Order: sequence, then C-alpha cells, then structure tokens
Amino acid sequence: MKISILKNELNESIGHVSKAISSRTTIPILTGIKFEVSHQGVTLTASDTDISIQSFIPAENDSHTIVKVEQPGSVVLPAKFFVEIIKKLPSKEIHMEVKEGFQTYISSGSTEIQIVGLDPEEFPVLPNIEENETISLPGDLLKNMIKQTAFSISTQETTPILTGILWNLANNEFKFTATDRHRLATRAAHLEGTESVQFSNVVIAGKTLNELSKIIPDQNMLVDIVVADNQVLFKIDKVLFYSRILDGIYPDTSRIIPTTYKTELTLDTKKLSESIDRAYLLSREEKTNIVRMQTLDNGDVEISSSSSELGKVREELEVIDFKGEPLKISFNSKYMLDVLKVVESEQLVIAFTGMMSPIILRPLDESRSLYVILPYRTTN
Repeated sequence: MKISILKNELNESIGHVSKAISSRTTIPILTGIKFEVSHQGVTLTASDTDISIQSFIPAENDSHTIVKVEQPGSVVLPAKFFVEIIKKLPSKEIHMEVKEGFQTYISSGSTEIQIVGLDPEEFPVLPNIEENETISLPGDLLKNMIKQTAFSISTQETTPILTGILWNLANNEFKFTATDRHRLATRAAHLEGTESVQFSNVVIAGKTLNELSKIIPDQNMLVDIVVADNQVLFKIDKVLFYSRILDGIYPDTSRIIPTTYKTELTLDTKKLSESIDRAYLLSREEKTNIVRMQTLDNGDVEISSSSSELGKVREELEVIDFKGEPLKISFNSKYMLDVLKVVESEQLVIAFTGMMSPIILRPLDESRSLYVILPYRTTN
C-alpha cells in the first residue's frame, strides 16, 4: 500500500471512526483503525463489537484530488497513537507506505514516522445487512429526538435494556422512549412514506446514539436508517455507522402515563427553568435535590427548597393558565432541569393527578414530546 492523502480529509475521517474504538477491549486488533486502499479511495473502519463505523475518502471530490494511490493495499494501525500523530503533522499532505510485516512509514514535511501495523485479515468483518426497508429522516430531527430522550436512560448496567432508547415505527409515526424508572422521556415524529416499514422493541444504547449524534453534520442532511434483526445501520453521507440492538424486552411504559389530570398549570419555560435552577442550588447541598412546588390562593405557584446548613429559598412564579385543584408536590429538581434544558417551546404544561402520582410535562408547541417525573414523598 502506498498513498499520498490530504491531512484535513484524513483527520475528519479518523475523527468519525475513532468514536467506535474502546479503550477497554481485550482484543488487540480492535484497538486499531483498519485502512483499505483502492483506486477509488481510502476506507477507514473501527469497531468495538457493539458499534462499527466506516468512513470513505474518495480519491477525487469535485475534480479536486484528495488521495493519490500508487499501490492499493490494507493495514490496521494502532488508533491511540495514530489519531494523535496525524493531528500534529506539519504539512497539508501526508505520505503513507506499508512494507513487509505491515511496517508503516508516514511522512509529512520533514517529519518521518514508523509504526508497527497489524494484519488486516484479523479485523472483524462488518455485519451484512439486507437493505430491504430503509427509512430516511433529516439529520437535525434525528439529533433532536436523541437529545430530547437520551438524558432519561438508566446509567445502571444491572438493567441493560434501560440503558437504551426504545424505537417504535408504526403508521408513519417514529417514536423514541427512554426511562430509568424514575423519569420518562418520549419524542415522536411523523415520517411520511414509511407505511410499508414497521418495527417495535428496537432498543439502541443511549451512549451509542449520543456518539452517532456527533457525526451527523449540522447541515440538514438526510440520514438513511436500515433496521435488521440485531443491527441498525445509519448511512450519513460517506459514513456507515453500525449499532447492535440491545437484547431483551423493553418494559411497557404506557401504563404510567395518566390520561386525566386533577391539576394543569401552564408556565413560562424559561422563567420556570431559572426559578428551579435557583432552588436547586440549595437542594443539592442536602444531597437530595428536592424542590417543592405548590399552588397559591392568588393562582400563582411557589417554588421553594431548603438546606439545614444554608437556609431556604422561596419565590413566586406567575401562572399563565391554571385548571383544577390546588396542589403541593415535591420532586427531584435535577430531573426537572434536565427536561427544561431540552424543551424548545416557550410555554410548558405541568399536569398532576395527585401528590404521589407522576408529574407530566408537555411542551405547548411540541405535541409529539412528553416527559414524566416521579414525585418524592416528603414529611413536610
């Protein structure tokens, strides 16, 4: 293998695939990035068995030469060193040559580096996915759906299925659900033209989807998604991102969402967020994060928290609309702030069915989003 390649393009490609490299793997070959060179361009692949990412650098793009191929071939290079050294090379062009025993020589400007490569034949083969049913959605929508649900996944590995986000697609509605048993986030989107595609109980690790989100460009590019038996493939421009589907059955969360409410409050999202943020400063000192909310006789709400060492904070918040019975409730302010950070609607409806019933949060302008937080039982 012998090539000359532009540094920027190689760096960008390495940045994509390196997200699939795990430092905890016990399989030496998986600590590397596989290079495959053909006359069409360079393909980079990395994998940690749960996710695999492949990125293609074409030899030419818009009549600009990116890669000059003198000799096709392949090699696996140790990722940790290779990622760092490529960033620090002085020249815009990098020359790479692989010789006997996978000894790899890299030169750029006056810098010369020799790396001991590994046999590419030992690198695992990427999953073979039949692309019978593909759905497409805008990249910014997919990023939004991930952002608005991923914060609710469980971080406890004792229940692996809850570390993922549940996907369902039926009747053109694509829905994400995440819960850690203390809170729940759901976000749906209407996908026109997906009548023939249906799936349920597809659960993908939240950590994986957060990594995917970093690869999706800010330009509103379409992302193609192929769901197979135990793998999902995302196609983003010249990047292929494979993810394993988590094993197990996701719990039925529909039963915890009430359909009728005793109290409904409509509040300004920004003012509510700022008020709870101030109350959180005291509540976190108690290591409980408990903040209290109660309706007042004048129709507004009171937000309060206390610390045995520091004191109390209390403020009144104007209510835009109030329906139903007076209410006093306690909740984890960090969970509430996590929701308020991802809500884009200016106004938010908070609905209750009683002191110890789930708290429902519905962004007023986002009919396809819904959040649930379980309240705390407090003695005062």
